[in-house]
Formats: sequence, C-alpha cells, structure tokens
Amino acid sequence: MQLPDNWEKTASEHQKKYKHFLQRANKNKVLQQLPEVHEAAVAAVDCLQCANCCKNYSPRFKTPDIKRISKYLRLKESVFIDTYLQLDTEGDYVVKTKPCPFLGSGNYCTVYDVRPSDCQRFPYTDEDVLLKRPQLTLKNSSFCPISFLVMEKLTATI
Repeated sequence: MQLPDNWEKTASEHQKKYKHFLQRANKNKVLQQLPEVHEAAVAAVDCLQCANCCKNYSPRFKTPDIKRISKYLRLKESVFIDTYLQLDTEGDYVVKTKPCPFLGSGNYCTVYDVRPSDCQRFPYTDEDVLLKRPQLTLKNSSFCPISFLVMEKLTATI
C-alpha cells in the first residue's frame, strides 16, 4: 500500500463513494478485513511526518483522561482543565488551541504515555467505529492518510 502524492484531493473526490460504501457495507465482512487493511495502512504512513490530527483537531478528554494527564503533569485537575481545555457544543472537553498544546518538536506528543483514549484509538480503522460512526470516518478520511488508505482499499472493488 502506498500513499499517493495527491491523496487529499482524491479523498475529497471519493467522499460520496466512501459514504455509499459505509451505508451498504456488510459489517461482518468489513470487520474481518480491517485488521489486515489497517496494519498495511499504518505501515505505509509515518504519523510523525503528518500529525494532521494533532495540528487541526482535538480528541475528547474524558474524565479518566483528565485525571491521568493532570497527574502526569502534576497539576490539579481544575488547573489542567482551566489551562488546556474547553467544552465543545456536545459537552465534551477538547483542547482550547490548535495545534494541540501537547504537540512537541518533531511532531512528538509530550504526553504520549498518558494521552487521551481517543488519541490511542485514532484513526479507528481497526475497530467497528469505522462503520458505526460514518460521519466521523468520512471526516477522518479527508485529513488522515491512514483513514484514506483504509477507505481506498475497502472501496477498491466498488
């Protein structure tokens, strides 16, 4: 699997195809394919060269994430929240700034060992979220090269 130079343009052009696939996909068949397709996409992309997720979007910070990260940073939870987070329109805590305040030099995460569960699981291309949250999958495929490659592979036979 190789990432084409113009993948963002292709991803934009293929959004309707991806949406159609996600609406009609055989869940069991797709879930059987995901581990292999996900691993091939991850092997083809160096996240440290990209970091689009950290530069442009925020994970949700759930209560366990806040507790873990604030402890790691030796901050009171309230100070951590006041310093770094805000509530979004859905009532979830997200980072106040873009890029993520924890994105360090070389695109390394400064809280990697205790990062939010959303970051650990991103881009969800090895789990049923890919099918259960099609809008999220479509959004991710537009900025994440791993998501793009997975969707390209899954839709190659359409």
